[in-house]
Amino acid sequence: MLWQYAKQPTAKRFFPLPNEIFSLGLSSGALAVYSYLLYCEDRKTYQYWPSYRSIGEAVRMSVNTVRKYVAELEERGLVVTESTSVTTRDGRKRNGTLRYTILPIQNAVDLYNQRQLRLLEETVERMRVRKKLEGNEEYPA
Repeated sequence: MLWQYAKQPTAKRFFPLPNEIFSLGLSSGALAVYSYLLYCEDRKTYQYWPSYRSIGEAVRMSVNTVRKYVAELEERGLVVTESTSVTTRDGRKRNGTLRYTILPIQNAVDLYNQRQLRLLEETVERMRVRKKLEGNEEYPA
């Protein structure tokens, strides 16, 4: 069995995890789900169609927990999900699994930096207003 792995090309035994992923403040669960999606993706299309159940089995999480972390990854701009449908043998249309598309990491980094900058600007504005209100209390109109 071990000889099978030795004969496979290196690209099939490993997958890249971008260094920037650790600067985005992801939870450990979201990081595990993202890593699994990268592991399974088609490297030409950047897509994969796992079910929440199969992701959960791979990373040892419940379906609801996987759903929560996929939503976190979507919010952070790391993945996009699309609904799919399947047609059964008797012609009925059913919901399929989600199609995951891994987005370039730089988009997520830019989005994270924009959010951080927006939070900083809001904090500065609140401080400015507070200071102005404190100044008006000393000299009532």
